[in-house]
Amino acid sequence: MSQPVISSGTLTLGTSDPMPVRRLGFGAMRITGKGIWGNPPDHDEAIRVLRTAVELGVDLIDTADAYGPFVSEDLIKEALYPYDGVIIATKGALTRQGPDQWNVCGRPEYLRQSVEMSLRRLGVERIDLWQLHRIDPTVPLDDQLEVVTDMQAQGKIRHFGLSEVSVDDIKTVREKVEVVTVQNMYHLGGRASEAVLDACAASGIGFIPWFPLGAGNLAAADGPLAKIAGRIGATPAQVSLAWLLGHSPVMLPIPGTGSVDHVRENCGAAEITLTAEDRAAIEAAASA
Repeated sequence: MSQPVISSGTLTLGTSDPMPVRRLGFGAMRITGKGIWGNPPDHDEAIRVLRTAVELGVDLIDTADAYGPFVSEDLIKEALYPYDGVIIATKGALTRQGPDQWNVCGRPEYLRQSVEMSLRRLGVERIDLWQLHRIDPTVPLDDQLEVVTDMQAQGKIRHFGLSEVSVDDIKTVREKVEVVTVQNMYHLGGRASEAVLDACAASGIGFIPWFPLGAGNLAAADGPLAKIAGRIGATPAQVSLAWLLGHSPVMLPIPGTGSVDHVRENCGAAEITLTAEDRAAIEAAASA
């Protein structure tokens, strides 16, 4: 099987312990049940999705203990352990009360438990990339970060990342601990985190856009993505991902899906190169 994801190039995360990753990963949120709750409707398909992503060249799988909860991490271990060069990134600090219900909890004892349980579920002694799913505003930030530095000192966390943060948040956290990734919502239809992306690029921090395919009306049948896709023999989703990959050298899209066909489609986006005219047309439409 060919590995189109190789064409996305690589980005090296971290300076103290460099970790190269290919620039198109896989987000493992949607291999769970409806509302990101419980088991997937088709267990075997979820396993095939994960294995297909890796076969196509993906070497970064992004998950969280809250996906399921716990279901995504369990499926990843079942499908991919012992990982063989594949980096598993996970997150902690969100608790689940039911489908589509998410609450932040950054109490140190809870964060420590989250790390320990992710280690157990994934079957590893060290998590290559552990991300704070949200900063808890009710808990002193230093207390939350102390967990990270302690776990790094113990060899249980290799690299650390943040999710849904501001430029100021990044600056403050970097005074305490190295930040190698930031994961914010970002897509063609919603670029509110552009300043965060710029800050990441300036500091060599990987920017992981979650919900990367949220193109909205841009992906309509008569929209710019569909027109370009039709001309080059691609799909609107592939064009959207190709635009993201070309927009910044620190961009690390992680499109997620529960479908093998969709994971093949998404991975194929790494081989698409948009012309300057195509990019200009997309950006003009996105700004309209």
